[in-house]
Amino acid sequence: MLSKRASCSTHGQNSSYFLGWQEYEKNPYHHLHNTDGIIQMGLAENQLSFDLLESWMEQNPDAAAFKRPNGVSIFRDLALFQDYHGLPDFKNAMVEFMAQMRGNRVRFDAKKLVLTAGATSANETLIFCLADPGEAFLLPTPYYPGFDRDLKWRTDVQIVPIKCTSSNGFKVTKSALEEAYHSAQKQGLKVKGVLVTNPSNPLGTTITKDELALLINFIDSKGIHLISDEIYAGTVFNSPGFVSAMEVLLEKKCINSSARERVHIVCSLSKDMGLPGFRVGAIYSNDERVVSAATKMSSFGLVSSQTQHLLSAMLSDKKFTTSYIAENKRRLKQRYEMLVSGLESSGIRCLQSNAGLYCWVDMRHLLKSKTFEAEMDLWKSILYQVGLNISPGSSCHCSEPGWFRVCFANMSKETLTLAMQRIKDFVDSINNKKHQPARGHSHRRSLTKWVFHLSFDDREPEGR
Repeated sequence: MLSKRASCSTHGQNSSYFLGWQEYEKNPYHHLHNTDGIIQMGLAENQLSFDLLESWMEQNPDAAAFKRPNGVSIFRDLALFQDYHGLPDFKNAMVEFMAQMRGNRVRFDAKKLVLTAGATSANETLIFCLADPGEAFLLPTPYYPGFDRDLKWRTDVQIVPIKCTSSNGFKVTKSALEEAYHSAQKQGLKVKGVLVTNPSNPLGTTITKDELALLINFIDSKGIHLISDEIYAGTVFNSPGFVSAMEVLLEKKCINSSARERVHIVCSLSKDMGLPGFRVGAIYSNDERVVSAATKMSSFGLVSSQTQHLLSAMLSDKKFTTSYIAENKRRLKQRYEMLVSGLESSGIRCLQSNAGLYCWVDMRHLLKSKTFEAEMDLWKSILYQVGLNISPGSSCHCSEPGWFRVCFANMSKETLTLAMQRIKDFVDSINNKKHQPARGHSHRRSLTKWVFHLSFDDREPEGR
């Protein structure tokens, strides 16, 4: 028999976000071997600049061979146990890269950096450090579906939504913050902090200086924490540029205030460098107690010494990182414009965005009714009939039905072109049906129900 923690349902595995993944894995598209398969557009992965990384590896074979610049092997040193503080060279390279990503407008101290096995581990570790079971964090909606797993499952900390709407582009307002805070209090929950993603996942927008100032003033007035998840900082491809919470702290002259110790940054190399498999994340905090506690907890999810050595060499190559950042952003912008243009040709619009590996897509006009049930029906049709796995807004806790997150950086141009053609054919078929006499609908409904029943019933949950 499993423990209560292992068998509890707060993992979120039954979310449509994860169910879409499961269906994709049963029938993945391949340009040669499975051309009718499902195209994965639910994966926020940056596959556009692998050639740049591979070129660097070819030009720097010693780094991959675990040798020093003078050719001396350090394989044995890396193979032995390393403590959880991390390799000094890598931590120094990491904070320099973080500053570079932020235009060197703010500097970071390697002593305040904690290495973790990806941003998932970093976020969970911070929650463990800052909140006790039964306490709460406030998150603006829509938010990344995985947070239901990352922040709640093992910590038993609750998420209270800060409800944002399309009326102002889903921006956080003072009234929404206060409403969420008081909602938590009414539920008997002690609020320990606010967590935001900047740039936003799933909106693909950056948080402005004024919004960050609002958040910092709010957490300062309440005596709570702010976690700024900045793992998409290097994906900003359009103006306005990226502004870090740490930069706003400096401008607000919070150096000596308690707020300075209650703002924490999460970063990683998964999105900026396209290296999610390397599992490199980090926590940055000005609070020595948080750094100490998080460092101890990081022993449950360390970054391998071999990975640190290789990436230390790569990130220390300023000529390479400067060139990579610029070219990667150019490619992201090009692919973003390709997706937006393709959707617009089908009469579908997106929230105007400037960052990320995805778009927040407005399909409200395709719903049969303004309900989340209708959103799920549309999602099932797109998944099974169209052959695209996208993430419905309800999985992101969006307060309005009809929004979807659609990723664009994890596939080739040819695959994206095919995806856009599939969605256009689908929308055209809907428009054609509107102008045809109502006949044979019962057959189509029964077919849809049969496909859904066949694919979703009696499934075994899988991780990813």
